[in-house]
Amino acid sequence: MHCGPLAALGGLMGNKQKKTIPGDDGSVIAPMNVEGMPWYVPKKGHGPSHGDASEPIVLTRREQIAFTWGVLKAALLVSLAFIGGLLAFILFCTEIWF
Repeated sequence: MHCGPLAALGGLMGNKQKKTIPGDDGSVIAPMNVEGMPWYVPKKGHGPSHGDASEPIVLTRREQIAFTWGVLKAALLVSLAFIGGLLAFILFCTEIWF
């Protein structure tokens, strides 16, 4: 028998058994094998899952204009939100706070 301050933990540490949960089939819901993590293990023999990344996407002129217009609308929306927030803050400070 061990004597010491950690002797009581001897039975708790090292003798862990995996608990079985009823209805658990052992399938992985969200795999934690992510690139950049210290425990990442690359799958051998598998290519990229999203297809061949070396082929560039070619857009027609009409698609380019629609894409640019969508980006401009998103940027204007964000800009207007910031300007509106700044204006509301200035009005709050000048009319209510002081």
